[in-house]
Amino acid sequence: MSTPVVSIAYHSGYGHTAVLAEAVHSGAAEAGAEVHLIKVDGITDAEWERLDASDAIVFGSPTYMGTASGAFHVFAEASSKRWFGQDWQDKLAAGFTNSGSKSGDKLHTLQFFQILAAQHGMNWINLGLHPGWNSSSASEHDLNRLGVFAGAGAQTNIDEGPETVHMADMATAEHLGRRVAEAARAFSLGRAAA
Repeated sequence: MSTPVVSIAYHSGYGHTAVLAEAVHSGAAEAGAEVHLIKVDGITDAEWERLDASDAIVFGSPTYMGTASGAFHVFAEASSKRWFGQDWQDKLAAGFTNSGSKSGDKLHTLQFFQILAAQHGMNWINLGLHPGWNSSSASEHDLNRLGVFAGAGAQTNIDEGPETVHMADMATAEHLGRRVAEAARAFSLGRAAA
């Protein structure tokens, strides 16, 4: 069986989302995938082709003003060239985001990613975790401490740098990377068996 190829297409305004992209990368690589980080605000033709050749694409962006960043929206709009040919049809997709607030309307960003994936005919991979930090015996160090189901969510104070991204949020992003890589492997095996 071939190694699944996972690409992480992301924008990071101040470095916090880049930390999460690296965590997704680590998780997917740990699960045996070939993984590529692609910064969408400087994407090249070769990187577009890499996305086309990937088994899974993980979208990532900070949440600004209740949605993905402007740079990510430009990338999403440019992906319409792939939409016309259905180049990403049946690929796997997932997403992650960071904002300064605990909620910060991160769900809207993840839903934007889900709709983008659906328009491309992709199959969405959710986080697959129960919420953490929601009982008296839980802690802020739990996986999925923010209780997001659609993808990986993170919160970082707006007056602190990328080195302060919460360890539990990084671990949750790593979990997402592993889950996507494992799903891509299973999907490939199923497709081969069919």
